[in-house]
Amino acid sequence: MIDHLDEAVIPTGFDVPVEPLWRAAHYTGEQGCIAEARSFAALFLEQLRTEWCAHIDERVDGAVLLVVSELVTNADRHSNGPYILELVGTDTTVAVSVYDSSSALPRVFPRDPKRIGRHGLEIVHALAEQVSVERVPVGKRVRAVLPLAEGTNA
Repeated sequence: MIDHLDEAVIPTGFDVPVEPLWRAAHYTGEQGCIAEARSFAALFLEQLRTEWCAHIDERVDGAVLLVVSELVTNADRHSNGPYILELVGTDTTVAVSVYDSSSALPRVFPRDPKRIGRHGLEIVHALAEQVSVERVPVGKRVRAVLPLAEGTNA
C-alpha cells in the first residue's frame, strides 16, 4: 500500500508477503564444526538485525547461540554422519533446526543437578518457546523456536 502526502510517495506497508530469512549449512562432524555452526548462527543473527530490523539483545543472542551449540553437539555425538543446521528468522522469532542421520529420538531426562552431562535438551527447553522432534526420511529433525523479545518464552 502507498499513501500520498503533499505530493510525496510514502510506503506504508508491504504489498506482498515477506519471506522469512532462511539459511542452512552442512557439517561433516570434523573437529571445529560446533564452533563453525555458532559463527554461522552469529552471522545469521546479524543479517536478521540488518534485513528485518530485528531487535535482538545480548541475552537473546546468547540464547540462540547456546541452542545452536546444544543441538549441533547432540547431532555430532549421536549420529553416524553429516548433519544440517537450518535457521529461519523474522523480526519476532528464530527457529533453529538440526537434521541428522540418526533415527533415535532424543530423550529429556528429569532434572538432576547431580547428573553429569545430558542436560542439553533440558537447556533447549528452558530457552525455547517450542521444541519439537520428528523423524524425516534420512533420520530426524530437532527444532527449537526462540522468541527475540526477552521474557516471552514458555
